[in-house]
Amino acid sequence: MSDLLQALHWRYATKKMNPSKTVPQETVEHILEAVRLTASSSGLQPYELFVVTNPALREQIQAVAWNQAQVTDCSHLLVFAAWDNYTAERINEMFDLVNAERGVANPGWEAYRQQLLNTYPQRDAETNYQHAARQAYIGVGTALIAAAQEQVDATPMEGFDPAKVDEILGLAARGLRSVVIVPLGYRADDGDWLVHLKKVRRPRAQFITELA
Repeated sequence: MSDLLQALHWRYATKKMNPSKTVPQETVEHILEAVRLTASSSGLQPYELFVVTNPALREQIQAVAWNQAQVTDCSHLLVFAAWDNYTAERINEMFDLVNAERGVANPGWEAYRQQLLNTYPQRDAETNYQHAARQAYIGVGTALIAAAQEQVDATPMEGFDPAKVDEILGLAARGLRSVVIVPLGYRADDGDWLVHLKKVRRPRAQFITELA
């Protein structure tokens, strides 16, 4: 079995973390960089990632996240926040960045810019937010895989009040809306009912269809 599959067999949605164990910063940086390198639609990266270590902020978030202990017991709390809308300014910023980094303005790339400018900003904000949120989920998946390879526990959580988290972190002022939170840390030695249970997924035949 490959190292990647072994890591995925090892990971689970940790319910109880050890608050006395801190993930080394270098390890956290590896996970964050993996998310930064994640694929996104049109390369727009329409979300941002917040790393919350401030105890007071995490206590506030826990209060609006069903009081789930992982929020405060983890080492680092990741908050994935998607753009609240696609605007011409945001689209142009990303296309300009690509041109600056590559040192060339490709005609096909510029035509694609115009295609997006003629499409995305004309849609309603909620449609655009939902699209951006789906891109954030791609980053969440990468974070879980990267954490598993680093032997760091990571639990994706939707059980929180997004509007309250947005308020706590001042996201609205930045044109962002929270999507998912992911505590990073190390599983506790005991007290987690899920840790020793067998990982269960649908059989391959029920999950994968091959069309030759």
